Amino acid sequence: MINWIIFAFLAPILGGLIYGIERVVKARMQGRMGPPVMQPFYDFAKLMDKRPLMIHSLHALMGIMYFVAEWFSLFVLFLGHDVLIAVFFHVLAVLALVIGASSVRSPYSVLGALRELMHMISYEPFMVLMVVGFYLVSGSFSINDILQSEPLIYKLPLVFMAFLFIIPMMLQKSPFDVAEAHQEIIGGPEIEYSGPFYEAVYTGKWIEYIYVFFFMFLFGGRNYILGVILVIFAFFFVNLLDNATARLDFRKMVKFSWIFLIPLAALNIILLALWR
Repeated sequence: MINWIIFAFLAPILGGLIYGIERVVKARMQGRMGPPVMQPFYDFAKLMDKRPLMIHSLHALMGIMYFVAEWFSLFVLFLGHDVLIAVFFHVLAVLALVIGASSVRSPYSVLGALRELMHMISYEPFMVLMVVGFYLVSGSFSINDILQSEPLIYKLPLVFMAFLFIIPMMLQKSPFDVAEAHQEIIGGPEIEYSGPFYEAVYTGKWIEYIYVFFFMFLFGGRNYILGVILVIFAFFFVNLLDNATARLDFRKMVKFSWIFLIPLAALNIILLALWR
């Protein structure tokens, strides 16, 4: 238990390393040298050194709440508690970012907030269905019980396949980088944050990596080696998809999720429930 608590406290650092490695991998895929692995931490230090500019207190508070709620969702996962509570805290984190972005007059920020809501509508229902699938296989919502069950991927292959396409939605990767959409809205819901307040949002994005890939690790069940292999596979798959595709319209993203991915997961869960 102590090890998991320490790991939870160090999660932002691990998330920063994953983000740094991802930038190097993407650069190599594009035939570039790319930044050093430690570049996210150099950016972190630079942001902390900048003079804080606050638009208003609610905007700044919501940026900090985004980071705190993301971190709480990880603590729930690492301490082995109810996986639904972790999903709930993640929803709170995204809503905090949306509220903060919507509270300013910048049209880019407000548009980014609306598109962030489109992301949440696209992937959060799937996350609930996936957790239901975990329960059907393990008989519990507890992370500890899930990690003691048989590999979930054996009985949830369709959910696993759908989750591979949900991950880019959660991490703002092509073809689902709708909220950030740099060519259109210049940075998405976090555009008006600066200095330490942007640093909170920036670090929250690192934690998002750990959150997402921890769910991928759960598909390995008690076979931790399989879980690590699935995480590595998902990491490279998402980056290949990011480099090989262009951004979709937000309407197509929502339709793809609700017409294909969510029904695919629901079909897997229904078949599993019937065959139990």
